[in-house]
Amino acid sequence: MSKQDYMNIAVQEPPLDYSFRSIHVIQDLTSEEPRRGLRPLRHSKSGKSLTQSLWLNNNVLNDLKDFSHVVSQLLEHPEKLAWIDLSFNDLTSIDPVLTTFFNLSVLYLHGNSIQRLGEVNKLAVLPRLRSLTLHGNPIEEEKGYSGVTKADRTTAEVWKRMNIKPKKVRIKQNTL
Repeated sequence: MSKQDYMNIAVQEPPLDYSFRSIHVIQDLTSEEPRRGLRPLRHSKSGKSLTQSLWLNNNVLNDLKDFSHVVSQLLEHPEKLAWIDLSFNDLTSIDPVLTTFFNLSVLYLHGNSIQRLGEVNKLAVLPRLRSLTLHGNPIEEEKGYSGVTKADRTTAEVWKRMNIKPKKVRIKQNTL
């Protein structure tokens, strides 16, 4: 299977969903059955999932020990992991292991026990991170924490239109 074929399949794949499984430690994922969605998960010949999304929300995780190792056992292409949902667990910090997934674009961490705003700085190395949730963590009480409002999004969009020039589109001319 070519990389392009994989990308086309993986983008359309449902998540590997371990939400609401009372998981205490990451290693439990290897013996736990993921939830079944409306569409079946596709697997490689080696039996690993072809998805790019891993949902671990609403469990009782307090750390991500062995996360990389376990993810590599579950996913055919762990380096392509784009969405991790760790919301509603008991994580007290942002584990540096999350920064090793350079294709990560969505990271849900809301409803945990993250206390230090400085923890978020670790994620600056993720070039594709576009959606990060942190509400419902103790860091909300820390000075300097600010959620993004609808007005903030509008302001950012206006600034973008005013300051970022669109790419020029070249029209190919037919040569006869």
